[in-house]
Amino acid sequence: MKLLFDQNLSPRLVQRLTDLYTDTSHVSLVGLDRSTDLAVWDYARANDFCIVTNDADFNDLSVIQGFPPKVVWLRLGNCTTTDVEQVLRRGHAQITAFADDLSVGTLELT
Repeated sequence: MKLLFDQNLSPRLVQRLTDLYTDTSHVSLVGLDRSTDLAVWDYARANDFCIVTNDADFNDLSVIQGFPPKVVWLRLGNCTTTDVEQVLRRGHAQITAFADDLSVGTLELT
């Protein structure tokens, strides 16, 4: 599964989670760190990424634009990069199943 971390998440997550989520990237690593949400959306769609974010905007785009790309929406509030890493590790099976489910575009993780 290919995850694309939004600007609001640390780029360090790419290296920290490479054992579970191969081909993972961050918007800053693909030149989208100053881009609009729609530009990130289009990139994720064109390159078969699932967007991971703390931001409701991508969920809104999913409702308006449809999917793909899929969105993993982290509903964690203020937290550390380690907290995000732990949630994504614990949710690996759920995220994998979500990626294969053609009927849903957003997965909320708390």
